[in-house]
Amino acid sequence: MSAPATYHREEWTHEEADVLRRYVTNLDGPVFALVNLPEVVKGALFARYSRTHKSLRRLFLDEFVGELDIEGDLSIDATVGLERAEQLYDKVFFEYGDDSVAQLGGVHLACEQSSNLLTKILEWGRLMAYLEQSTRYIAYDARLGGRYRFHRDPEILASPLGTRYVGDMDRLFDAYAELVPEVQDWCREQFPKDPGDSDFVYRQSIRAKALDAVRGILPAASLSNVGIYGTGQAYEALLLRMRAHPLPEARAYSDLMLAELRKVIPSFLKRVDLPDRGGAWSDYLRGTREATEEYAAKLFLDEEPAAVPEVSLIDWDPEAEDKALAAMLYPYTSLPEQQIFDRVQRMTADERMGLVRAYAGDRSNRRHKPGRALERVDYRFDICSDYGAFRDLQRHRMMTIEWQPLSPRHGYDVPEPVQGAGMADRFHEAMHRSAALHDALAERFPAAAGYAVSLAYKVRYVMHFNAREAMHLLELRTGPQGHPAYRRVCQEMHRLIDEQAGHHALAAMMRYVDHTEPGLERLEAERRAETRRQSSSS
Repeated sequence: MSAPATYHREEWTHEEADVLRRYVTNLDGPVFALVNLPEVVKGALFARYSRTHKSLRRLFLDEFVGELDIEGDLSIDATVGLERAEQLYDKVFFEYGDDSVAQLGGVHLACEQSSNLLTKILEWGRLMAYLEQSTRYIAYDARLGGRYRFHRDPEILASPLGTRYVGDMDRLFDAYAELVPEVQDWCREQFPKDPGDSDFVYRQSIRAKALDAVRGILPAASLSNVGIYGTGQAYEALLLRMRAHPLPEARAYSDLMLAELRKVIPSFLKRVDLPDRGGAWSDYLRGTREATEEYAAKLFLDEEPAAVPEVSLIDWDPEAEDKALAAMLYPYTSLPEQQIFDRVQRMTADERMGLVRAYAGDRSNRRHKPGRALERVDYRFDICSDYGAFRDLQRHRMMTIEWQPLSPRHGYDVPEPVQGAGMADRFHEAMHRSAALHDALAERFPAAAGYAVSLAYKVRYVMHFNAREAMHLLELRTGPQGHPAYRRVCQEMHRLIDEQAGHHALAAMMRYVDHTEPGLERLEAERRAETRRQSSSS
C-alpha cells in the first residue's frame, strides 16, 4: 500500500536507513509499526512523541538509538515483514472464531501526518492507548517540506475549490504565525518572571499560554502524529469502523494500517477485508449510519438549536447517593443488596458521612481512587465547547462520548490573551475565513468540509460516565496546568453534580477538583519538571 501523494517523505542517510529498517515496518510511509524493541523503549518513544515536532523515526534516531545496544539486531529487516509461526493462531482464531486469542498480541503503531478529524476517529476505541502531538508544545508556524502542516484532500485539490482551499488554509496559518509572538509579548507583560524561576521554566510557561490562546485559529485539517498501542482485536474493530467511515482520509489510512499490521500480527486481521466477514461488518456499520442520518434529517427538518448553557446535566438518578452507599457496603456483608439499600435509607447524616470517609480513605493525591461502588452512579452531560477542548476530553475512552459534525454554526469565543494583545480583529478575520471555506465545501464534500473549521469553533457532544470516571476526569482536567477551555467545562460538571443533582457527598469525595484560576497554567508543572530534571542529574 503506497503512501498518499500529499504525504511528506523524509530522507534518510544510508546509515540511518540501515538502523531504522531493524525496528520499523517501513521507511517512507505515514503508518508503520515498531518492532524488535523493548516495551519500555516503545513506551518512552510514544511519551516523547506527543511533545516534539519530530517524526517518530527521526525521534528514535536522534534521541534513543544512541542509548541502545543494537549490534544483536544486525540481521533483522522488519521492512519486509516478520516471519511468525502462526499455524496455531490460524486454527484457533480464524477457523474456530475464538476472538479472545486476538487479545493476546499487541502492536505499537505510528500514524503520522493525520488530520485533526482523523485523530478523533483513530482514538475512538476504548481498549487502546493513544498519545497525540500536542498543540500546547508544538508551534504550527513551522513548515513541513516547505508547506504549512494541513491535510490536502486529493478530491478537494482536484476540484474547482482546490486552489481556494490551499489559499485559505495558508492564510489561517499565516494568522496563527502572526498572533503567536504578539500574544507571547502580552503574556510577558501580564505575568512577569518570578526571580526564583529559571529562564527556561518561564519561557516554556509563557509559550504554552500563548499557544493555548492562539490554537483556536488552527483548522481541523492541521496535521498531527498519533501513537497507538492496541491488541489485534482492538485494531480489527478500529479498522472495520474506519473502512465504513464517510471521510476518505479515514478509509485511506485504514488500508495503510492494515498493510503494516499484517507484517506483525497477520492472523488477527485476516477477517478485516474478507467480503463475507469484515466486509459484511463494515457494510452493516455504513448502512446503519446512513439510514439513521437520513431519518434524523427528516425528523428535524428546519429546526434550529435551542439556546442552552455550555454544559448541561441532562440525566442523573435522585437516589444515586443511596445506591452508591449501598454498593460501598455490599462486599463487606452477607446480605442481599435490597436489604442493604433499605438500611442505608435509614442512616443518619453522621452515619452516611462516616461511611463515605471510611470508603474514600485518606486520599493523599488524586491517583488514590476509591473502589467500584462509584460505578453505581451515572451522569449524562450535553456540552457545546470549542473543538480544541473537545479534542482533549474525547480521549477519556472509558466513558460514552458521541459528537455531532464539526461546523461553524455554534460560534466561537475570542480568548482573553488574544483580546488583551489587541489581536481580536485578526482573530475574527480568521474565523470568518474558516466559516466561509467550510460553507463552500459543505455541499460537494460534506464529510471533508470539517477540515476548514478552526478549533475555536464550538462542537456539540454528549458525555455519559459514572461517578468513578467523573472523579478521574474532573480531578485530572481541572488541574491548574490544564487548558482554560476544558478546565471550565469540567469545573461546571463538578458544580452541577453537587448543586443540581444534589450529590453533595459524592462531589465532596472529588477533593482534587480545582476551581482556582491560575495565571500561567503550565508554571507549576514546569517548575516540578525542572526539579525532577535536577534531581535525576545530581
